[in-house]
This record gives sequence, structure tokens and C-alpha cells, in this order.
Amino acid sequence: MILVRDIRLPLSAGEEQARAQALHLLRLPQSKVRQMGVARLSVDARHGRPKLVYTIAVTLKDEGEEPAYAGALPCVALRQEAQLVLTPGAQTLKTRPVVCGLGPAGLFAALALAQQGFAPIVLERGPALEDRVRAVEHFSATGELDENANIQFGEGGAGTFSDGKLTTRIGDPLCDYVTRVFLAHGAPAEIAWQQKPHVGTDLLRGVITSIRKEIEALGGEVRFNTALTGLHTRNGVLTGIDTTAGPLPCEALVLAVGHSARDTFEALMDGGLTFACKPFSVGFRAEHLQSEIEKSLYHDAAGHPALPRGEYQLSQQVNGRGVYTFCMCPGGQVVAAASESGRVVTNGMSFHARAGRNANAAVVAGVGPADFGDDPRRAIAFQRELEARAYAAGRAGGPYAAPAENVVSFLEGRGELKITRVQPTYNRGVVPADLGSLLPAELTGALRAGLRAFDRKLAGYTAPEAILTGLETRTSSPVRLVRGETYECTQLAGLYPCGEGAGYAGGIMSAAVDGLWVASALVSRYHPAGD
Repeated sequence: MILVRDIRLPLSAGEEQARAQALHLLRLPQSKVRQMGVARLSVDARHGRPKLVYTIAVTLKDEGEEPAYAGALPCVALRQEAQLVLTPGAQTLKTRPVVCGLGPAGLFAALALAQQGFAPIVLERGPALEDRVRAVEHFSATGELDENANIQFGEGGAGTFSDGKLTTRIGDPLCDYVTRVFLAHGAPAEIAWQQKPHVGTDLLRGVITSIRKEIEALGGEVRFNTALTGLHTRNGVLTGIDTTAGPLPCEALVLAVGHSARDTFEALMDGGLTFACKPFSVGFRAEHLQSEIEKSLYHDAAGHPALPRGEYQLSQQVNGRGVYTFCMCPGGQVVAAASESGRVVTNGMSFHARAGRNANAAVVAGVGPADFGDDPRRAIAFQRELEARAYAAGRAGGPYAAPAENVVSFLEGRGELKITRVQPTYNRGVVPADLGSLLPAELTGALRAGLRAFDRKLAGYTAPEAILTGLETRTSSPVRLVRGETYECTQLAGLYPCGEGAGYAGGIMSAAVDGLWVASALVSRYHPAGD
């Protein structure tokens, strides 16, 4: 496949003009083309005149001729689709491998293992997706929290109740493979070419369920409402596991529990495993009118039907600490993402259409090992303390109401909330509060400086109607379980730390890719029992 990049056209142009420009650049006659289409489409909104930027994929009838055309110009390249080719190893795996967690990392690890005939057992502490959706809706309506069925736990993991973003910076060739799997299971076709692909939480649910059903059809077994509680070891080797449904023999465990499985982390620490403290971030959710964001991004072209919903990503260094926006959800809503009683956690999500009035994004400041004396237990305790403060600050509004204030109020430390054009979308309700008092002074100062810098980069970011809702504490796992080059835990043979919870991913795509690499490492070492 030949990729012709950086074809810049006005908003009035379309795919036909982009295809013609690609053929012109390649000096390629149409008669040689077998297939041609958009591989990537983005927007360059700099200089006040947005342009559409196309990457066109071209496949020739004689694929052997493609390398000659691919080297023609700097904007032209040859790409081969990444394949996941696994060759079983020499050792016999006497027991079925166990995958703990059915988020993106566990889902893709289990899929790869099932495809190779390993018939994995998958443990998920929460319920199947249909029951999980009911539990989340019940919590939103009543404030009655199920600690094992919520926005963090259950089939699909935390990413299921999000924007379904597939954007990543990891640059791994297996990203394309993950995209093809999503497409095969019902994801919208445009994720193949969007610069910032997203599925939307409404469509992602069906995709997740479809992949799980393929795992089961291939001999895998998914055990819902079953959590890992401990490990059995002998001479530094894993021999079995304890679960809430009883013990299991196990010599290969993929640990993909997600970033919020604090009780699992603590049980493993109590059992003798040493975790490392890793960087994460805390802050709040910022809401603006989506139309105002698009005016700032697209200027006079805002509202043009050829333009996607406006997105932003902002960052600023403040006294050596990073302040940045994270998980921006155009046309989305702020959601109650608690997984522990008496603690408030915010997150953002949007449906595929991104049709809501508000844009929201996390605005967070980084913290790391130096802030906690390199003690992972202190890092987890810090998250919990912030969430408890947020719960207490919002308690007057009912169970799991969240503290909120206008951006300008936060900048001045006034603790005021005036609701005008931006209607807060947090589904358990908001209460006026001084968000700065809920955070350590150094972080509050950094966030204030960061917001002022963001306003210089994106006009109107500190507009009077903009609202902050807090707190956002689950940007990533605060801990890491160290593994070696073979993806195996350095402290325990047979344990494979995987994904975001283990400290090796940061989002749906990177977690899925990590799951594939962990499964690949396991497959390359073993072959299934009975082979």
C-alpha cells in the first residue's frame, strides 16, 4: 500500500479532489490502481483558515510496482499492514492461562490467546456489560454505588464509559491491527482514517461484547463477578490463584486489572510483591460551550459542515511540574466515576455523535514518586484522600454530588459557581465549592498558572461561564509492577503484568497493544495443554 500524505485542500473540496491530487503527485495512471481511498483525514486550523489534510492510500494491481512509486516524494511512503503472527513455544502449559481483567488489555490478551488455542479463563470482578450499564444508570439516578459494577469496573473496563478514543502516541505497528479488530466487530468505518479516531461509548459497548463472544466461541471462558484475591507461589514460581469464587491452579496469569483496582494492588503488596510508584496526575474537569471552543479553533469557519467537532490539547510547564489537558470529550458530558464508597471521582465521556452542547476535558497537574517518598501506598492514599475531600465538599447536594466553581472563581480563590450559558453536565449534581482548598497548595498554584497559559493559547478558555468540576484523580495508575524483557514479572515467574493498571499503558489503544504483546510473549514460550 502506498500512502500519499499532506494533501491540503480547502473545506469546499472533497475526497475526489484528494484522490486526483494523489495520482498527480505519484504520476500514476488510473489504469494501474486497484483500490484508492482516504487513509487519514485531519484539520489544520492554524492561521485562521482551516484546511482539510488528507492521506490517500493507494493499492496497485501489480503490488510489486509499489516500492518504485513509494520513493518518489518525501510525502509518499510504502506501508505494509501489521500482522500478529504467533508461534507457540516448546514448553507445555499444564493449566489454562488466566487473564485477570476484561478491559482493553485483558480483552486483547485473551483474544490472542484464544485464537492460538489456549482457551483462557478470564476473570472480571464486575458484571457483563448489560448488567453493568444498568448498575451505572442506577448509580446516576440514585447515588447507590456498587463497588464492583460502575464506570471503573465491569466488562470493557474504564474505557467503555468514555469517548472511546483510539488516539495514541506509542507508534506501535500493532495499533493498525487493533483498529482492524475493532472494525471487524462493528466499530464505525471512519476510525480507519480519522486523525483522532473515536468510537463513542454508545457504539463501543457493542464492539466490546462482540470481541468477548469471539473469545468464548474460540474456547475461552469469561467468569464475571469474580475478583482476584491472592496468589499461590512456590520457590518464586506462580502455582495458583485465589479468587472470590475459590482457588484456581494457574501457572500463567495475565494481570490486567486496570488503574483503579486498589484492593488488588494492596493484596498483592501484602502477599510480598513490591510495586514501584509511578507518575500520574490530578485536577478537575473543565466544561465550555462546544460552539465557543470551535470559534477559538476554526475562527470564521466554525460551524462549516466539513469540519469535525473541535478538539484541543494544551500543556504548560509550571515550576517543573506539567499541567495539561487530558481526555478531551467534544460534545460530551462529565460523569460520576466513583468506585469506592464516600469518594467522588469525575471523568468525561461522549457518544459517537458528540452532539452535546458542552466540551469537557480534564485539566490536571502531574505528581510522581518524589511527591510520595517513592512509596506506592502513599500515592494510593493520596488519591483516596482527594476523593474523600471532594465527596465531603459536595455532600450538601446529595450522595456523590461534586464540588464545582467557575474558572475565574478558581483563579481568584472565591469558591463561587454562577451557572449561565454553560450548564454543568455532571450527572449527580454539583455544589459551589473552593476547589483550590481541596488540593495541596503547590498543585493549586500550578493549575492556576496552567489555566492562565491555556487562555493565551486558546482564546476564551477562562471565560466567565466556564465551569470546573472536581476532582479528577484516575488519569492513570499510581503504581507499576516491574516486568522484564519477556513481559514476565521480575519477582514472580508466571505473572505477566499488563496494561494500564500494571503501569504499562495509558488509554484504550496502548492498553490493547500491551495486551497483544503480553499474549505474544506467553505464546512464544508455551503451547497449549493437549497439543
